[in-house]
Amino acid sequence: MDAANGTKGGAEEARVRALSLWKGPVTVTPLKGGVSNASFKVTDSTGSYVARIGGDYPFHQVSREREAVASRAACEAGLSPELVHSGEGLMVLRYIEARTYTEADVRANAAACVDILKRCHAGMGRRITGQGAVFWVFQILRDYGATLQQHGHRLAGEVPRWLKIVDQLETAQAPLPIVFGHHDILPTNFMDDGQRLWLIDWEYGAFGTAMFDLASLAANNSFDAAGETLILERYFETEPSEALWRAFHAMKAASALREAVWGMISELFLAAPGVDYAAYAKEYLGRFDRVHADYLKRYGA
Repeated sequence: MDAANGTKGGAEEARVRALSLWKGPVTVTPLKGGVSNASFKVTDSTGSYVARIGGDYPFHQVSREREAVASRAACEAGLSPELVHSGEGLMVLRYIEARTYTEADVRANAAACVDILKRCHAGMGRRITGQGAVFWVFQILRDYGATLQQHGHRLAGEVPRWLKIVDQLETAQAPLPIVFGHHDILPTNFMDDGQRLWLIDWEYGAFGTAMFDLASLAANNSFDAAGETLILERYFETEPSEALWRAFHAMKAASALREAVWGMISELFLAAPGVDYAAYAKEYLGRFDRVHADYLKRYGA
């Protein structure tokens, strides 16, 4: 989830141009596709880069300092392009010529997507310095719920019902080792350069459970039952137990609800040109309702 901070495009471009790291003639081109940060492709005499503007978002528990730490670790782990500069809400990464995935691409390349997540979980944690952030979706949903109520969001009346479901989904989780996860497994965060897959954008990178990334892979990319079996069997290298399956289906519902409420919170605090946060929330609330109904059919309340 990328998101603009409400400043004018011209001022943002001027800020990018003013960076002292550029060499020789500079061209700056706006990039489309994000829903929370303003991004530009910058080319100078040394090569091409992506400059992204976005401050801390405490309402989303996003810290740019922590994101920079995760981005550097992801480069060291061979998952993401090099972070060239960070500071004061502006990050510059080396540009990669690659195709951004759609949901269909993720499903068609499911094994590779699982493999890069497995590499992330195995290799990122030991490279994280400073205070380690924690991502636990159930805490985040409770925090989001409190914010919706505090600010009188139009759907604040639904919060008690959602949080009751959150409690039930949390109790279904199976114990797993703590890993460093990505926690934003949307199709646009996978990029394919024809030789390899990249995993980008580490705003929500933190220590947590592998199950969230795996369930989000399914929930955010419309996997069918066969695809979900591939995800779990390839990741765990064994036939999943019934407890693992239940945790997975519960986390799918939590992931879809998180994405929906993310949109609702963004309605309150963000104003990216051309981004309809209400429609985004509606789309993922529909996914949540479908996934949760399936969960209840399988396992009961």
